[in-house]
Amino acid sequence: MSTIPTTQPDNRTIHQLFDLTGRVAIVTGGAGLLGKQLSRALAEAGAQVVIASRNQENCGAWAEQLCSEGYSALALPLDLTDPESSQALVAATIAQCGRLDILVNNAYARGVPAPPEELTVEAWRTWIDAGLSGNFFCAQAAARPMLAQGSGSIINIGSIYGVGGTDVRMYPPGMPVNASAAYGAVKGGIVNLTRSLAVVWAAQGVRVNCISPGGFPGETVNAEFAAAFQSKIPLGRMGNSSDLKGAVVFLASDASAYVIGHNLLVDGGWTAW
Repeated sequence: MSTIPTTQPDNRTIHQLFDLTGRVAIVTGGAGLLGKQLSRALAEAGAQVVIASRNQENCGAWAEQLCSEGYSALALPLDLTDPESSQALVAATIAQCGRLDILVNNAYARGVPAPPEELTVEAWRTWIDAGLSGNFFCAQAAARPMLAQGSGSIINIGSIYGVGGTDVRMYPPGMPVNASAAYGAVKGGIVNLTRSLAVVWAAQGVRVNCISPGGFPGETVNAEFAAAFQSKIPLGRMGNSSDLKGAVVFLASDASAYVIGHNLLVDGGWTAW
C-alpha cells in the first residue's frame, strides 16, 4: 500500500516559535495610534523595527523611545501615494539592516469624511490612492526581497468596516463619520487583497495575512460615541494598548507558519453577534 510522506517534525518550543530575534520588520505608520502598539510588540519579540511614515519627526521620536528602552529601531520616510517611495523604503531597510522579514502594512491617509452621496472625487481618490493602492505597492516592494530569500510575512491592517457596514447611528450630531463608504471600500479591498497575494506567494515562502481591529480610541474620545460603540461589543469595552500585540507577533512569527490568507478579527466580538 502506498503512503503519502509527511513533513518533517518541528520540535521547536513555543518560545522559539514566537521568537523574532534576528528578523527585520517594517511597520508603516509605525508611530501612530495602532502603529506604536504593533511596532512595540515586534520589538519586544526581538525584531529590529523600522518605523516608516511621512511624519519623520514622529517616527524619529518613537524610534528613539524604543531604543532608549533597549530595543532596536530606526525611522525611515514613506509616502504611500508614491510607489517609488515604497521601493526606496525597502531598499533603505535592506541597506541599513541587511534584510527584510516582516512588513506590517498599517499606514493610510484619510480623505475628507462625508456621507456617500456627498463624497467628493478628491476625497475618494485620497482614500483609495493612499489606503488601498499604497498598501499594495508597499506589499509589492517588500515581497520582492522576501521572495528572493524564500521567506517573509506580510501583515495587512484591515478593519471591522472591511467586513461590514458602518452603523452611523452611533455618531452624535456634528461628529464626522470617519468610517465612511470610502474607508469601508479600502478596508474591504485590503481583506481580499490579502487573500489574493497569499495564494500567489505562499508556495515561494511568503505568507500574507490580515488583522482587522475593532474600535481602538485615541487619548480622548466622545463619551456618547464611546458608550454607543461599546454597547455593540460583547466584551463591553473598546480596544486597549496591548490588544493587538499578540496578534501581530503571532502572524509575524513561525507560530503561524501554516496560516495564510487569514483575516484575524481583533474586535472584542463586534462581528460575532
